[in-house]
Amino acid sequence: PFCTKDKCLRTPRSDRKRRDSFGMFDGYDSCSEESTSSSSSDDSEDEVVPSIPASLPIIKNNGQVYTYPDGKAGMATCEMCGMVGVRDAFYSKTKRFCSVSCSRSYSSNSKKASILARLQGKPPTKKAKVLQKQPLMAKLAAYAQYQASQQNQAKLKAAVTRWGLLSALITSVPQAPMGTCWGDIEVGVRIEVPNSDTNFSTKVYWIAEIIKLAGFKALLRYEGFDSDTSKDFWCNLCIPEVHPVGWCASSGKPLVPPKSIQHKYSNWKTFLVKRLTGAKTLPPNFNDMVQENMQFPFKKLMRVEVVDKNYLSRTRVALVEQVIGGRLRLVYEESQGGADDFWCHMYSPLIHNIGWSRSIGHRFKRSDITRKLDGQVDAPPQLFQKTKEVDQSGDWFKDGMKLEAIDPLNLSAICVATVRKVLADGYLMIGIDGSEAVDGSDWFCYHGTSPSIFPVGFCEINNIELTPPKGYTKLPFKWFDYLRETGSVAAPVRLFNKEVPNHGFRLGMKLEAVDLMEPRLVCVATVTRIVHRLLRIHFDGWEDEYDQWVDCESPDLYPVGWCQLTGYQLQPPASQSNAIMLFILLPVVP
Repeated sequence: PFCTKDKCLRTPRSDRKRRDSFGMFDGYDSCSEESTSSSSSDDSEDEVVPSIPASLPIIKNNGQVYTYPDGKAGMATCEMCGMVGVRDAFYSKTKRFCSVSCSRSYSSNSKKASILARLQGKPPTKKAKVLQKQPLMAKLAAYAQYQASQQNQAKLKAAVTRWGLLSALITSVPQAPMGTCWGDIEVGVRIEVPNSDTNFSTKVYWIAEIIKLAGFKALLRYEGFDSDTSKDFWCNLCIPEVHPVGWCASSGKPLVPPKSIQHKYSNWKTFLVKRLTGAKTLPPNFNDMVQENMQFPFKKLMRVEVVDKNYLSRTRVALVEQVIGGRLRLVYEESQGGADDFWCHMYSPLIHNIGWSRSIGHRFKRSDITRKLDGQVDAPPQLFQKTKEVDQSGDWFKDGMKLEAIDPLNLSAICVATVRKVLADGYLMIGIDGSEAVDGSDWFCYHGTSPSIFPVGFCEINNIELTPPKGYTKLPFKWFDYLRETGSVAAPVRLFNKEVPNHGFRLGMKLEAVDLMEPRLVCVATVTRIVHRLLRIHFDGWEDEYDQWVDCESPDLYPVGWCQLTGYQLQPPASQSNAIMLFILLPVVP
């Protein structure tokens, strides 16, 4: 599919260091202001911790693990604010608190004062360097998180029923930025974002709640609007303007309520203290995490071996010309003016380190260029995706064995195929029966564990249309008859990859997907069929004949908002090139 759209504007990313060191409203964990309570530290030691279900982990709090540092007896942790430091510097005989303030606040259980301190940017008395939070607070936070998750599950079930369609989870696409650290981002989380409902000429902020999630995007509602949806707005959570609660206070930025509701409360500070008690926010280092996840190891002028797009059965040397969101624009060596290029993800099975073809016996087009130009360097082997080791000495694929395979030249079809050549390290050259070139130039290299090849009968068992060999007239196609007619044997079922990850994809989910027949394009797409780990991807606005079969762990699938985050151009649905893309208005299953 091909359609045009103005390139997405990429918001400049700030490299400013994060200055707030708070836990930020994660469960009961909070910092405190000076309390006027006259209770002693001894009284505070009699406080009772709420009971926690035995099945709950003691570690969950914004995705981090909280324990005593190295288990050293010389360290202590304040049971009020979470500060960790040298035990001798702590207050009271039992060394449970870092200051008199924390001891008194703990005994009076002044959570409201703690939240007010955060909003005002007042850190607790620091007698020790903050290293990490302590187990007691983590238990309390885990308990609060457990209660919140029970409520959120009920809300999300109702949302799914109402909308019917979903967008792909960030955690379903681990190769996407933040794919492995998105677990705590959920409905109900509070954040600080620019306030667009204001008369101020300078940028001001206000607190908003996540109402719905769709990939990297969230539907937000400013605090104070309650059930009023008139000012709800969508926002990519990974842009630099999104911050955890408390960031404004620690950064000296103004928190100003929206003008539409400014009249509702005379004391907004009291309102916020009440609303934010026990609420969750983003991790304090969220922006840093985004920046780290946007760093990629491949650099311009690195040399790789990649499939020759005009001669599939061989590879060529190519140079990395551009890196966007982990996607590489490769220019074939000897290309005139850089016009002969190829796009793929850095984890694609189509690219390899220099020397790979020779090591496994794969065809390779040698270059007339005899030496590297200035700045060129071979990409280190460790940067490439590793394949599973296999034992080829015993029972393994043999030349001539039959199987079913996704046609690399028509990804909407699963075809009758043959193992044409067994290479080293578990690789196979596969030909599509009935449409092979005489010289084998359209054979394709699949690893023996590839999720794109299947045993004989896979399509029939899973009610998928199998494409018979071109020109084969004995229809409907029957494997038993075909094997007998060709004198062939089927590759044993035990040789194929039978692992099915718990991928989280659901029918109707929206995502951004690469059109692998034109791999420079990333398009709006929908999951229309799921067969174990195999997904049928439909490009919105295009006919079904352009659909593609893709593995659930393909590096060419991305959550909604990936293009905006990385600055890659997103191709809109063909019939809606000038319309607002409603796919972002869809809820997500946790």
